[in-house]
Amino acid sequence: MNVFLKFYHRLGSPREFYKISGTLIPWFGSISLILILLGSYLGLVVAPADYQQGESYRIIYVHVPSAWLSMFIYAVLAVSAMIGLIWRMKMAFVVMICSAAPGAWFTLLALITGSLWGKPMWGTWWEWDARLTSELLLLFLYIGIIALYNSFDERHLAEKSAAILAVVGVVNLPIIHYSVEWWNTLHQGSTVIRSDGPSMDVRMLWPLLIMAVGFNFYYGLVLLLRARNQVVIQEFRNSWVRELLVNKGERS
Repeated sequence: MNVFLKFYHRLGSPREFYKISGTLIPWFGSISLILILLGSYLGLVVAPADYQQGESYRIIYVHVPSAWLSMFIYAVLAVSAMIGLIWRMKMAFVVMICSAAPGAWFTLLALITGSLWGKPMWGTWWEWDARLTSELLLLFLYIGIIALYNSFDERHLAEKSAAILAVVGVVNLPIIHYSVEWWNTLHQGSTVIRSDGPSMDVRMLWPLLIMAVGFNFYYGLVLLLRARNQVVIQEFRNSWVRELLVNKGERS
């Protein structure tokens, strides 16, 4: 526990985060590439066709991980926002704002792939049911957080305002998750996270889980890269940043 707390406090320091993230980035990049390539091969080549949907179901290997990640990233964003508001931790606000754009892109990808999947299955590109509407609202929340943060010249006010919106918006996550159970909807229910176990064939399930983990590592990679840039921008007046830029300039 002491080791974990020390590591946690190190990550709370912009300078230490910059050092640690530089070590983690190659690992996150390599693992995400390997898992996404493996999951794509297993899902598109090895997994059998669905007995009802045929080959069209294979979009699940992009759609479902994107949808899961859209909610996971918002949870990370909201928790970071709460930590920043309560303990005034610089890196918490950095994680919050640097998660917003990747979260928006994954949400948009989930909506687009869901629309492409819905056309042959439902006969329509879009339906205003609970799951789709609440997922669209999640995209608007991401965009709102980004817009609100960038609308202030004073950084601390921007962080606080965006964090409050992020915390308020977290109420949408359980609505997205339970919408297929609470309301009558075209969207199918859960086939993986079920009390009685997954209902998918294991040959289809494993590629989906591999893709989901690969997508998570990719998000981690993007977050680390964006956060490192944000740290340099925010801490440019500190001596360690100036030394870093000077050393990079000499090596180039």
